[in-house]
Amino acid sequence: MEDKIKFMRAALRQAERGLAKGEVPVGAVVVLDGKVIGRGHNRRAKTQLASSHAEMYAIDRACKKLNSWRLEDCDLYVTLEPCPMCMGAALNARIRKVYFGAYEQKGRSMTDDLAASNLLNHTVEVEGGVLGEACSELLSGFFRAMRARTAAQRRAEGQQEGALPADGREADGDGAAE
Repeated sequence: MEDKIKFMRAALRQAERGLAKGEVPVGAVVVLDGKVIGRGHNRRAKTQLASSHAEMYAIDRACKKLNSWRLEDCDLYVTLEPCPMCMGAALNARIRKVYFGAYEQKGRSMTDDLAASNLLNHTVEVEGGVLGEACSELLSGFFRAMRARTAAQRRAEGQQEGALPADGREADGDGAAE
């Protein structure tokens, strides 16, 4: 099995952990010398913090493991194309290469531009589409289920608002049946 497939599967397992907790299923791992040294999954719903992205947790844990903010010989595997904040963190940590699965469909990532920008005297190599179909399906399934729940909730709320009292007569403004 090719290493990048092996490590993207590890990132997918992290995404599934997040999914089990009701989070958008994005997972990430940081790898050094063929070993995972940092793991993370999204935790924004739980923490209500904008920075609680999978990549941020994985990078922070790798830094703690190495007792250094420099991850120069490390690679980052993430199930979704990183956002600008996470690409900035990868650049700042001096990550060697970023592998991602699903492409960000809304064009908000700027991955290639940031990776090559040399903002911090460092560039990051990027490879997208690793297990892209599996990563994309996990995300698509989550959002399909979320839309279905939202639609069902709206239907239920609409039925409650238009419901008639048990005797079938219209209620007046104070809720009493006429």
